[in-house]
Amino acid sequence: MISSSFSSQTQTHIPAPRRTSIKPNTADNLITQLHNLCNQKRLKEAIQILNQIERPPASVYSTLIQLCCQNRALNEGKTVHKRMRYSGFLPGIVISNRLLDMYAKCGSLSDAQKVFDEMSEKDLCSWNTLISGYTKLGMVKEAKKLFDEMPERDNFSWTAMISGYVRFDKPKEALELYRMQEMSLLSKLNKFTVSSVLAASAAMGCLIIGKEIHGRITRAGLDFDDVVWSALMDMYGKCGSIDEARSVFDKLVDRDIVAWTAMIDRYFKDGRREEGFELFRQLMKSGIWPNEFTFAGVLNACAAAAAEEIGKQVHGYMTRAYFNPLSFAASALVHTYSKCGNVETAKRVFNGMPQPDLVSWTSLITGYAQNGQPDEALEYFELLLKSNTKPDHITFVGVLSACTHAGLVDKGLEYFHSIKDIHGLTHTADHYACIIDLLARSGRFQEAENIISKMPMKPDKFLWASLLGGCRIHGNLELAEKAAKALFEIEPENPATYVTMANIYATAGRWDEVAKIRRSMDHKGVVKKPGLSWIEVKRERHVFLVGDTSHPKSKEIHEFLGKLSKRMREEGYVPDTNFVLHDVEEEQKEQNLSYHSEKLAVAFGIISTPPGTPLKVFKNLRTCVDCHNAIKYISKIVNRKITVRDSSRFHCFEDGNCSCSDYW
Repeated sequence: MISSSFSSQTQTHIPAPRRTSIKPNTADNLITQLHNLCNQKRLKEAIQILNQIERPPASVYSTLIQLCCQNRALNEGKTVHKRMRYSGFLPGIVISNRLLDMYAKCGSLSDAQKVFDEMSEKDLCSWNTLISGYTKLGMVKEAKKLFDEMPERDNFSWTAMISGYVRFDKPKEALELYRMQEMSLLSKLNKFTVSSVLAASAAMGCLIIGKEIHGRITRAGLDFDDVVWSALMDMYGKCGSIDEARSVFDKLVDRDIVAWTAMIDRYFKDGRREEGFELFRQLMKSGIWPNEFTFAGVLNACAAAAAEEIGKQVHGYMTRAYFNPLSFAASALVHTYSKCGNVETAKRVFNGMPQPDLVSWTSLITGYAQNGQPDEALEYFELLLKSNTKPDHITFVGVLSACTHAGLVDKGLEYFHSIKDIHGLTHTADHYACIIDLLARSGRFQEAENIISKMPMKPDKFLWASLLGGCRIHGNLELAEKAAKALFEIEPENPATYVTMANIYATAGRWDEVAKIRRSMDHKGVVKKPGLSWIEVKRERHVFLVGDTSHPKSKEIHEFLGKLSKRMREEGYVPDTNFVLHDVEEEQKEQNLSYHSEKLAVAFGIISTPPGTPLKVFKNLRTCVDCHNAIKYISKIVNRKITVRDSSRFHCFEDGNCSCSDYW
């Protein structure tokens, strides 16, 4: 009995039956817990649970791999894959494809390729996943090899391959592949493929192919898709067919700010600024608010066109939109005001930026330099250095320009050498052009020639033009001929070199050489670019050519200039006829000077605005010595501040003086 009783008690406590009943429940609990952790995105904890499950089912691996893929967790993904192999689990095609996708999206193409090679069975998804992975990393050769080996292809295959070529700047290959697809009966046109092919056409500038694709997508009924319309608009714009691009833009049903910005920028890039500005005005009335890309694009166009009034309007829009002072649109605002000669406003915008970027620093420095305030330019450069902002080669162009405009030769040389010795940058061709300009303007030609002889690169047209300009100032005929010879070889069609040399010869009284240059220009068909000046009065731009009589107020302008000329002579003005090309009588030379475009623009501004109103005139060429001298007298006689921006810089005339101190 005792034995029997003991036996009965022992049986009730033996562990074996309890293990057999608990084990499945424990595994199920662990699997449930793992799935819950995956739902909560707690990947590392889920993998810890995985190691406690002896033979995980396929659903566990599938869930974990998918989570690793979503989180781009390559190391965790490799751990799950390793556990799969260790447990002896043989993945089917679905889980193998998930492994492929995980490795591809994590950028580990070698692991992806290994999984692909080990797959006993592959479907279309397997091929497409690996091809897509290769194209996204720019490994287009590897992708194309797989593409060529595919037993079948679908739209995804073609689109992945074509878009990969487009993304990594191989538009020619993309178009060739499109031609192959076009002939294939296995694929139908879709918007993703079409968008990629249109992007390739845009990159190649192939308007004919672009139009052909346009026809095909219209026939395929894809023309109402905004993605396709945007790609079409971009293609037409980049192929130079702006009116076609606008036609596509007008057909867009739901125009977003990206489409508006693209169309506006396309007008600006094509030189059709007025249409770009007008479309921007339409945007402001549309109820769609611009983003910083829109503002920056319009502001850069304002800077290029010196359209300060429009720039001010954009500034107003930005202020109402509470724009981010850290954005590059704020930098574009500093750049615009600087390029328009309003450095005080540029400075106010700059000072409102919590952390000015290098573009803003450089714009302000260059703005001060071009507006005849070199001391302020160099002061801000020193502040830039103290702010721990590292200058780049463009910043130093502004700094050297400031030294050039102020005649600070030794200071300029110091900055020039610091580019390499202190800041660890390499001298660029622009830096050399600036320092040669500085030395040549100062008449230090021997030093200039020494620097040119030691340059690591071949002197470019800007350097030779700078040297030629200095030779014109100092009458260095021998070196001028050397510089002109180099310029004639680099750009034989540029009239500026011919005109400058003719002026130098005319000053030296060598009229035979002047005639020879004029004959050479006629023989080569080189035409001197006409001087063009413009002024805005009451938001309307008035343009003048040399000797212009087409303006409605031409008679009043010429009469006013006649009266002004008498007053100027009484004040001591003597016309400088040294640079009048034609070998004619002195009286005729003086008359030619009287009707230069900037003088006409200044005269119109004076008679069209109230006394004391500041004037701002813009010219497409460098202002001549006589006009520069004459406007100094005019500013004193009429008691006006007159700013003239020529192709080189701003000249601010006030009370008979110029901000450039006659050094330009």
